[in-house]
Amino acid sequence: MRNYKMNRDTKPMIVTCGLPYANGMAHLGHMRTYVPADIYVRSQRKQGREVVFICGSDTHGTPVVVNAEKEGITPKELVTIYHKHFSEIFTRMGVHFDAYGTTDDEENHVRTTDIVQKLIDNDYVYTKNIDIAYCPHCDRFLPDRYVEGICPHCEAIARGDECDQGCKKPLFPGELIDPRCTVCKNPAEYKSQEHYFFKLSEFDGFLKDYLEKLKGTDNAVNYAKGWVTQGLEDWCITRNMDWGVKFPGADGLVVYVWVDAPIGYIAFTEEWAKANNDSWEKFWKATPDAATGATAGAAADAVYDETLEKQNSEIVHFIGGDIVYHHCIFWPAMLKGSGYSLPTDVVASGMVKIEDKKFSKSRGYVVWVGEDYLDQGFHPDLLRYYLSSYTSHTKELNFGWDMLQEKINSELVAVLGNLFYRSLLFASKNFGEIPTGSVEPEILERIKQTTEDAAAAMEEYEFKKYSDTVMELASYANSYFQSHEPWALIKTDKEKCGEVVYNCLQLVKALTVLFEPVTPGKMQEAWEQLGLSGKVEDALYGEALVPLVPGAKLGEPKILFTKLEDDKISEMDEIAKKRVHLAMKEAGLVPDEEKLIEESKKKGEKMDAENKTENKTENKCEAENESALLPEITIDDFFKAQIKVGKILSAEIIEKSTKLYKIMVDVGEPEPRQIVSGIRAYYEADELVGKTVCVIVNLKAAKLCGVQSQGMILAADDGSGKVSLLMPDRELEPGSDVC
Repeated sequence: MRNYKMNRDTKPMIVTCGLPYANGMAHLGHMRTYVPADIYVRSQRKQGREVVFICGSDTHGTPVVVNAEKEGITPKELVTIYHKHFSEIFTRMGVHFDAYGTTDDEENHVRTTDIVQKLIDNDYVYTKNIDIAYCPHCDRFLPDRYVEGICPHCEAIARGDECDQGCKKPLFPGELIDPRCTVCKNPAEYKSQEHYFFKLSEFDGFLKDYLEKLKGTDNAVNYAKGWVTQGLEDWCITRNMDWGVKFPGADGLVVYVWVDAPIGYIAFTEEWAKANNDSWEKFWKATPDAATGATAGAAADAVYDETLEKQNSEIVHFIGGDIVYHHCIFWPAMLKGSGYSLPTDVVASGMVKIEDKKFSKSRGYVVWVGEDYLDQGFHPDLLRYYLSSYTSHTKELNFGWDMLQEKINSELVAVLGNLFYRSLLFASKNFGEIPTGSVEPEILERIKQTTEDAAAAMEEYEFKKYSDTVMELASYANSYFQSHEPWALIKTDKEKCGEVVYNCLQLVKALTVLFEPVTPGKMQEAWEQLGLSGKVEDALYGEALVPLVPGAKLGEPKILFTKLEDDKISEMDEIAKKRVHLAMKEAGLVPDEEKLIEESKKKGEKMDAENKTENKTENKCEAENESALLPEITIDDFFKAQIKVGKILSAEIIEKSTKLYKIMVDVGEPEPRQIVSGIRAYYEADELVGKTVCVIVNLKAAKLCGVQSQGMILAADDGSGKVSLLMPDRELEPGSDVC
């Protein structure tokens, strides 16, 4: 294969992902970070870059200890279980790390101790007596998530290390108002204790300059700039725990988890280097002052140009949007103060919603990657494609099973898969090999331009733009196949037909190379169907332009992508609904139906016994009994229905029905909603057009008389045959929420 590189730096690159806590299962929110990072790494390697992909399990901190106590096992036992779980899930999802360690590995203990000691030696650490929450009932100090109280900044309920339900600000020991032990629920008190602080405030000038040049996504860089502008406070870096990396020279204290967790990036690189007889220093000690580390005072404020721009490596962090502060402020300050290389790019993903609802494990709005996806027989490449192509990486991603179905069926199946199968099947049946031909100049230029545009999109961390750009080439290839009609040409001019098929197969080859970062498993299958040897993941982008060899044997053509059928999607919807219902029920947000029915039955029996001789009273009892079966709902139940303002664009009669219209409604989404409504007896079709109505938009899709309906238009019925649409009393934009 030809060596092909895009025009970019040749410095060695380390790519990392935020470490998943080893205290729970992998969910869709995790994949929003790890899949794009894997796509990015694969793309960089296709440009000839030296890239090492690093991650590992975050095994320390109070969340791990709290969960271990709940399970009745040791923290070590807990993290062993979930470290294995994450490692297996990543492998199954095609996310291939060069090293995947744990923060409890010996290398991380040693490296953390080394960095902390350097910070101490460089006068960036000092001691101070501070108030620590103490629980008299449990007789212990309460670090982080063992204590909750009122946020001093916004007065929301907060945990000990972060205002997770309010302003999202990081909190330091002693800041919570009205602290309470999360274990026994009793009030805690504050006691003075000596702890260690990192002089983060001395890096103010350095960080302001550093953030001006930091690359990555705007949502990461701009967020960090806002925090630095507000002024930085020194950071308490010790905790009262037994589980973790021991703080040098301090009995009973461990380093705060946000000290040793990112240091894991370096430790895991060391593990990779040992296994591959390579150097970890070329990534992490590639700065002019790396030998000794910066010393306190002026060196901490040394301008950015003296470090990052002279750095001989690139360090790219892929993270969730909730840990920007740690990666753009704490982490680079620690590295600067101890003489290590600095992150060059920080890439933060947007949040994840499930069926238009805020992602919430406690409320059941979650998709578990193993249980709900892989174990249900879905191919990992389908989810990889959805995550990369649904929306921009920094925007909110909404997941729904029907949305997955629509995207896969209309794009991977109908466009990419259709092209591959029709081209390979036709070639196999009519030629049995790659026919004689040459690549047309227009096609060669199209492949070249697509490759350049796709690589440029990847440099901007625009994964949707990358996928869309490559999919456009697939659409072009389908049009080429269709317009040249090889099925007709084979009957009149086999040689000319061979030229057309050759060019179709060249387009298939190019798409296989270009789509490999996104759908690696399926593209390897396509590579083999083309009769090509080796692994497509090893093919550089330039291979897309290398002509196929006429006469080379083809593999057996097989369908790569099959439709996601309605029955399977309905099954997954039902699983999701049951999970939400169970979570709400456990949280006391919905009534227990069995209990209600039993209470209703007892009430009815009692009334029947008391009134069995009086007809009127008996009828009354039956009415009351019937009413009892319809329990009152909470405000949470009401808000399960998402109602939006919509404008009717068109209304058509459904011929198979005497009552139904097919109505297209603008509800503020990219495409109008198709809704089947039984209001034909009350409104003429042209009378409906232009009306502003209220629409339930999260109703499960259904087919009525063979027509799919994606919502419900609300109307009122007075019981006498009069029906009226519910409409706002003033003009509102489509998509406005009804609240």
